[in-house]
Amino acid sequence: MKTRKAIVMVSGGLDSILAAKIVAQQDVEIIPIRFTSPFYPSDNLDIVGGIVPEIFGVPVRLIPKGNEYFEVVKNPQYGYGSALNPCIDCRIYMFRKARMIMEEESASFIVTGEVINQRPFSQKRFMLELIERKSQLCGRVLRPLSAKLLPPTEPELSGCIDREKLFGISGRGRKMQIELARTFGLSGFSQPAGGCLLTDKTYAARLKELIQKILYCSIGDAELIKHGRIFWNERNLVVLGRDRVENDFLERVARCGDRIVKLENAPSPLALIRGEKITGEVVHYCQRLILQFTKKKIPGVPVFSIKCINL
Repeated sequence: MKTRKAIVMVSGGLDSILAAKIVAQQDVEIIPIRFTSPFYPSDNLDIVGGIVPEIFGVPVRLIPKGNEYFEVVKNPQYGYGSALNPCIDCRIYMFRKARMIMEEESASFIVTGEVINQRPFSQKRFMLELIERKSQLCGRVLRPLSAKLLPPTEPELSGCIDREKLFGISGRGRKMQIELARTFGLSGFSQPAGGCLLTDKTYAARLKELIQKILYCSIGDAELIKHGRIFWNERNLVVLGRDRVENDFLERVARCGDRIVKLENAPSPLALIRGEKITGEVVHYCQRLILQFTKKKIPGVPVFSIKCINL
């Protein structure tokens, strides 16, 4: 019976699965966790939810990164990367959450698939040490793929983990990981190419404008602006659906105080208005946008419906 437990932070990429496999082979019970967010690609979540239980025989615990995390995105202590990605603060946030789960589960340490120097900034050795310090996890984060290039961790020093069975991988190359995957019979995993929407400059520009114009914007607002055509009238957000799927989505996510504007006598974009002061002028602006993007000829005078969401 396995008496030693470790929290494994899985991402959907190959590296974290390899790390979990290496540790599991040393008679350690693994508890996989996966953080979820509107900023992560959903296909990775499908991989994690399907393949990880198949490999390890245990479900993945999903940890939503909600409004608490969104405050980190809005005001990062360590600044942003190339766009609006607060990579250092993000890692600290996740490690703190992982530490809480570790304590709840009476686990001994945390495992990640991080590889030294694979990322240009957040995976430098001094940054890994900073993140551990700020997360109160010094010596309790095991990185099996790069462990031999790092100081021994507590599980290694205590004999829980055999350091000789760990690896010394560094940089962006994939040769060693691919060889390990073949050894373990693993396939179907994504490359460590990130995929975080906060690194996408187009989306980051949308999000920055949202943060500037809606003082108390939420993670739900950040999800909303991933979809449709985005417009602003003063501090009011207007989102136009580009097809039936997006129109349905906008109706589904509308919340109290929003307006749903439809052109009733021709196929057209549906619009959602969100803001603190939605005046008649804002609604008229929205109607003009709908007409601008309506492709079909409108029979007679345009007929609009305006629904105020009260629930």
